[in-house]
Amino acid sequence: MKIAINCWILRNKNPDGIGNVIIQTIPLLIKDHPEHHFMILCDKNFNNFYFDFPNVSHHYIFPPFRHPLLYMGYMDFVLPGFLKKQQADVLVGMDGFVSLRSKIPQLAIIHDLNFEHYPKDLPLRNRLYYRFYFKKFARKAKQVLAVSKFTKEDIINTYQIPEDKISILPLGAKNVFSPLSIQEIVHCRDTWSKGEAYFFFVGSMHRRKNIVRLLRAFNLFKMKNQSNTKLILAGNIMWQNAEIKNCLQKLQYKDEIIFTGRVDDERLKLLLGAARALVFVPVFEGFGLPIVEAFQAGVPVICSNTSSMPEVAGDAALLVNPFDINEIAAAMTSLDGNEDLRHQLVEKGNTQKLKYNWHNTAVELYHAIIKTIAHPQ
Repeated sequence: MKIAINCWILRNKNPDGIGNVIIQTIPLLIKDHPEHHFMILCDKNFNNFYFDFPNVSHHYIFPPFRHPLLYMGYMDFVLPGFLKKQQADVLVGMDGFVSLRSKIPQLAIIHDLNFEHYPKDLPLRNRLYYRFYFKKFARKAKQVLAVSKFTKEDIINTYQIPEDKISILPLGAKNVFSPLSIQEIVHCRDTWSKGEAYFFFVGSMHRRKNIVRLLRAFNLFKMKNQSNTKLILAGNIMWQNAEIKNCLQKLQYKDEIIFTGRVDDERLKLLLGAARALVFVPVFEGFGLPIVEAFQAGVPVICSNTSSMPEVAGDAALLVNPFDINEIAAAMTSLDGNEDLRHQLVEKGNTQKLKYNWHNTAVELYHAIIKTIAHPQ
């Protein structure tokens, strides 16, 4: 069987979000099924060592995915001919994209519909493309995978897709994350926060991650408590960087906030593992990988009570309204000086994390691929 997997999003060496899902899941899928041939469709700038297996071929995308007009050119004009020539049995759209003009069975993995609920979080051209095409993608695909029960229900309700067409693909946490030793925690805090404890956020900092309210909530926490605890944020500042910078300039405790920029996995393991707590309060998430990574690292979690996050966190986190900075600040206060509460949350996280691992993700993905191929045309 020839399985084509669209991995165009891996066009650099620093994957985020969907890119991490691909590099954690697809190698496991390939290794588990040497009887099949996998065609990895990728950008010309892709560092392809993730998929260095004998049953893999790499095919570089042209035109490159850099603009919605190029998306259309590739998906609807280049890709159908390629799939037909290569006699592919199925296409897996790891980012939800499928070809509307191809006749082979296709499986779409949809991570979230944030652009339907918060369209202004995206630049106009991307917003228009996603809102016009994703409904068509979901309806064209023979099968759809959603990364959480919340996302599945959102797809059903927003796009009127039959429930039996959609399955759930739970994600996992990288093995790199694990509890740190006391020495490692002390060294990390000496390096990044002048030896002080800190709350931690990780993620690409676009609007839906709610960074402005997180900064204001931390400032409020500092105003109400005599605490030396700092706030560290790791990740790239994206489209709305002016909003974050303007907010930061107005905060009384801006000097207690540290932006690291993007960090590699080894530094992220240390920064997360040495944190007093992960504070992850986006307004909308299809899954919320940092929550599970914090469980894996043995770190307590504060997260939003919206979208998929209560589902992923279970009872192992303090849930807060991401629109209420008073509630976020109160949760910080609760965890800052309460070791018993921190210990309780870590223990619950140790149980909750068992629900999520990448091998299970790969197994469920394979089942969905077989179901897609078997689905009547």
